[in-house]
Amino acid sequence: MSDLDEIYQEVILDHNKHPRNFGPLEGAVKAEGYNPLCGDKITIYVRIEDDVVADVHFEGAGCAISQASASVMTTLLRGKTRDEAKKIFSYFQDLATGSGDPEEHLAELGELAALAGIRNFPTRIKCATLAWHTMKMILDGKESS
Repeated sequence: MSDLDEIYQEVILDHNKHPRNFGPLEGAVKAEGYNPLCGDKITIYVRIEDDVVADVHFEGAGCAISQASASVMTTLLRGKTRDEAKKIFSYFQDLATGSGDPEEHLAELGELAALAGIRNFPTRIKCATLAWHTMKMILDGKESS
């Protein structure tokens, strides 16, 4: 295992064991996501103020990949505009699926780069992107009641 792979694995394990922004968020809109292939479940809570992600939390249960991805997402999207958040979603989708140059937007993805290897495991892509697709529902105005 290379040093970079070890660092990436540490990031995933850390975010899984010590998730950031875990728990409900008062005054937020929410959306729920579910991956029937593996049973991962997630609820994303977002407060958007003046078209900016003012705060974002999550709750859920699932594999280390899904939980780490959600945790990183909450730290990465806070303070971003709705359009910036959608761009980051697109960059991460490309990274996870291997579309385009996987290193093109690493600076914008920050710790999400730790999930770059997921593209080599097609059955795990849904785990890594579940929180992101759920967040995109909110960004697109399709939140739950």
